[in-house]
Amino acid sequence: MNISIGNDHAGTEYKFAIIDVLKSKGIDINNYGTDFKDSVDYPDFVHPVAKDVISKKADLGILLCGSANGVAMTANKYKDIRAGLCWTNEIVKLIRQHNNANILCIPARYTSIPQAIKMVETFLTTSFEGGRHLNRVNKIFARIK
Repeated sequence: MNISIGNDHAGTEYKFAIIDVLKSKGIDINNYGTDFKDSVDYPDFVHPVAKDVISKKADLGILLCGSANGVAMTANKYKDIRAGLCWTNEIVKLIRQHNNANILCIPARYTSIPQAIKMVETFLTTSFEGGRHLNRVNKIFARIK
């Protein structure tokens, strides 16, 4: 499995903890996030993650910023990206089961590192249920004429 991860300054500490856990499981990481706490612009770290997921260079993506709203909004501009903002493990499970989310967005200022790690583990081990949810997921992308 290959995961692309991106973060701004608010998510640096979280990213390192998540990468440690993923590497211990033998998962390959594409790290596009900042390694520092100096203020940066989150979209710069979202675009390469979204492009990796679309191109299948990564199986899934993880994005972190303070509220996770900015990274989710940016990622969801891409066709075929379904980025879900999650602050509880239950929501993570649902975005995979019902929405077939391919990017997990974590609000670093509103979760703890242990919570974030648990959410990542759930994200990676939960499958899309398909069925009635497939038709709904297929209706997500705007069809502009």
